[in-house]
Amino acid sequence: MKLNNYDNIAGWYDRLSRMVFFKSQVNAQVDQLSYIPKKSKLLIVGGGTGWILEELAKIRLEGLDITFVEISFNMLELAKKRKYGANKVEFIHLPVEEFVSEAHYDVVLTAFLFDNFSKDRMAQVFSKLNHLLKPGGLWLFSDFEYKKKQGKKWQGWMLKSMYMFFRKVSNVEAKELISAAPLFEEKRFIKLKAQRYYKDFIKAVVYQKPSL
Repeated sequence: MKLNNYDNIAGWYDRLSRMVFFKSQVNAQVDQLSYIPKKSKLLIVGGGTGWILEELAKIRLEGLDITFVEISFNMLELAKKRKYGANKVEFIHLPVEEFVSEAHYDVVLTAFLFDNFSKDRMAQVFSKLNHLLKPGGLWLFSDFEYKKKQGKKWQGWMLKSMYMFFRKVSNVEAKELISAAPLFEEKRFIKLKAQRYYKDFIKAVVYQKPSL
């Protein structure tokens, strides 16, 4: 099995997420969507079952040009069945590391993607996506957040359990949660909005890439 591939649990991933985190993961993403400009060219990486496409259609019924990249074939098949209005969606079955595009995007959306990667590969993926994002473009980022010295014990225990489970069923490469924040800081991204969910265990940030 390829690294970070959720084929084995595609059919019940969303239900599992809601059982554990209720709607916190959903809200973290939905609350950012109003920032997406009309007629945007949008890159969604690791979009899973594609429920976010239906949420996008609620605020932008048409005019979006979406590239949806997903490593899991089973997840992608579920995403193709979603109702996404008159928006254009191109579905691509690839790991993000193999995705190549000459296009540049107004918005990049990564939800609970970076927690899968080792530190080195996280930096590589960030660099690739940063290159694909236009100057002044938006990056809608959401993921777990845990700081060993400041975090709560239950958060550390939950992360350890999650990584053990997902390494077994999805071959997730990461063994611990690594913060992506320094990567955004290094490239001087601007925080337009930051919000926390699930007792500060989930963080969602709307970043803006500096203009040239």
